[in-house]
Amino acid sequence: MGLLEGKVAIVTGAGRGIGREHALLLAREGAAVMVNDLGGDGRGEGADLTPAQQVAEEIRQAGGRAEVNGADVADWSAAEGLVKQTVEIFGRLDILVNNAGILRDRMAFNMSEEEWDVVVNVVLKGCFAPSRFAAAYWREQFKKTEERVDGAIVNTASESGLYGNSGQANYGAAKAGIAALSTVLARDLDRIGVRVNTIAPTAATRLLGTVLSGREEPAEGAYDPLAPSAIAPLVVWLCSDLARDVNAQVFAVSGARIQLVRGYHPVTQIDSAEQAWSPDRIEDLKEQLLGGGRFDTGIPPFMPPLGWE
Repeated sequence: MGLLEGKVAIVTGAGRGIGREHALLLAREGAAVMVNDLGGDGRGEGADLTPAQQVAEEIRQAGGRAEVNGADVADWSAAEGLVKQTVEIFGRLDILVNNAGILRDRMAFNMSEEEWDVVVNVVLKGCFAPSRFAAAYWREQFKKTEERVDGAIVNTASESGLYGNSGQANYGAAKAGIAALSTVLARDLDRIGVRVNTIAPTAATRLLGTVLSGREEPAEGAYDPLAPSAIAPLVVWLCSDLARDVNAQVFAVSGARIQLVRGYHPVTQIDSAEQAWSPDRIEDLKEQLLGGGRFDTGIPPFMPPLGWE
């Protein structure tokens, strides 16, 4: 018996890379998997069902259950159809892993409107749209039975969104939005029994090809901390009953480490309960506001995760 025996999962962007490994491991742990992938390239251009079909066939060959969906998850009606198709075929839905994403990197002063729109659409709306319709399905189940549904959503952010990376205004903004979206979804859905967590993975995929182009491939048979398959165990754990008490968390993950990441929180405070703020008063309190010079208030460098050097 696997950790996910009897459960049904949707994985978006499951034709290649990290999403493919999610789908395969979810299936090995007993879940029936709807393999969603439009089949476009890393820029979101084109369409090809072949990668998704190959993943589904690999799952079936191993004795699992899988079907293919080629919906553009940023398309509202197509996302609704993805959830409906999954429930019609498998009879239920327990897990949603939002993984689909593209890149159109460009420095902010050169980025076009189209480059901004398409990335934010695929990455951020493509995360929300399936979540919205999965949430509606689970809410209906809750209303019918008045019992918590035990659902799980895992969304995919990025360290580019958490910390910022030059040349990725569109991607970073969308990925940061996913981290915030996950917290809101967790608050919205906790009452009906759906937990929502976020991963920020680092792995050697086609999307990171330019960033990781200089790295040496590990020797044959050696452990590769940047293998896409290294991310999937965390996702399976988050979707399993083992993590029923884990909700609204963000995990940065590679094969080398897993970090629990927390968002914005107060670091210092200056008070003005009885006196209006003025620029001069803020200047007088500058050191107190900025921590007494104990930390650098400039723009920090982007720190690549372990394995990028």
